Amino acid sequence: MNLLVVHHGFPGQYTHLIKLLCREGGHRIVGLGLRQKPTGIPAEVRYVPYQLRRGNTKGIHGLVRETETKVIRAQPCAEQALRLRQAGFMPDLICAHPGWGESLFLKDIWPNVPMLTYQEFFYNSSGSDVDFDPEFKQDHSWEYAATIRMKSANVLMSLEASDWCLTPTQFQYNSYPEHWRARISIIHDGIDTEQAVPLTDPAPLTLPGGITLQPGTPLVTFVNRTLEPYRGCHTFLRAIPQLQQLMPEARVVIVGRTEGVSYGSACPTGEWKDRFLSEIEGHYDASKIHFVGHLPYASYLHLLQLSRCHVYLTYPFVLSWSLLEAMSAGCAVVGSATAPVQEVVQDGVNGLLVDFFRPNDLATAMAELLAHPERGQLLGREARRTVVERYSLARCLPRQRALLELVSSRTLNAGGL
Repeated sequence: MNLLVVHHGFPGQYTHLIKLLCREGGHRIVGLGLRQKPTGIPAEVRYVPYQLRRGNTKGIHGLVRETETKVIRAQPCAEQALRLRQAGFMPDLICAHPGWGESLFLKDIWPNVPMLTYQEFFYNSSGSDVDFDPEFKQDHSWEYAATIRMKSANVLMSLEASDWCLTPTQFQYNSYPEHWRARISIIHDGIDTEQAVPLTDPAPLTLPGGITLQPGTPLVTFVNRTLEPYRGCHTFLRAIPQLQQLMPEARVVIVGRTEGVSYGSACPTGEWKDRFLSEIEGHYDASKIHFVGHLPYASYLHLLQLSRCHVYLTYPFVLSWSLLEAMSAGCAVVGSATAPVQEVVQDGVNGLLVDFFRPNDLATAMAELLAHPERGQLLGREARRTVVERYSLARCLPRQRALLELVSSRTLNAGGL
């Protein structure tokens, strides 16, 4: 198969699938993305970066700024695709993540080549992430609804251009308008459950800053790509004083960037971390709270293997890999009782669920797992079982691989998988 894989941060969600195809052999794989050639991809994959040549137009209408941003990325990506076509490359299938706009014009380069897009989320102006948190509730004028409608313009164009689509979870599938769902398959990217494994006797771990964590430490872990309300950093930080009252020896390790945001709005004054820590100033022991920033993947997994309680909170939004990796590592999880988490975690069976907005309930649940490690071990075993059975590479990769064949051969009809 000749395969073109397009992703802003190549290889992104296609990492494991690309490695599988390279192990099979006989495929010609070309990647298109914005960054320079990433490390860790097989040598036989040809990677072609594209370069941005301009920024947004000064003074452009606010409602079309995001659409212009997508076009600014799509144009040089299409130009690189045209060079590939002129050099003789003809894909049998295009796999593309359309979220940043790169795939907008690929059908104009190869109009007869089937395209399978990775659909991550459809933005809705109500009943979803943007109106979930009353503390940061957005303006609900028609103008604000219009920004959400325009945010979905790129998604709708990508749906129209797609021969078939893929999304990782039922929650994400449900975010799309019903009439598009007949052409979307639900298959998760897959978790490497042979790498993210529980350890009965993990070694100590030294964190940035020289703090060493020993096995058996009453350790709580919290992971965000960037600390922000979308992933519940405000609820988690507000729970710390109560947690320390209940479990004074608890150590808390927080992984993720503390500047800027990945999702949602930036803090209007400073950074979210500092804003919420200022609320609890004088009511917690900062010496037992460790912000470690980004960790290398091996250290991150080691941390999960030491964790006695892993907390994952999220708005009704895209589910993070970190939750499933923590569960695969055998962590006892406390999650928010929000739809993406409830799809994976069953309260009292493979984790605990708490109200997203109740820090004291979160503190009580964390303390419960720290005080009763045997219960945490039971929940952790069931958590790993869930991931192995539903989200492991052994489960997901064969389904992804089969989907490639069905889409490239045009033998897939609406409602057929």
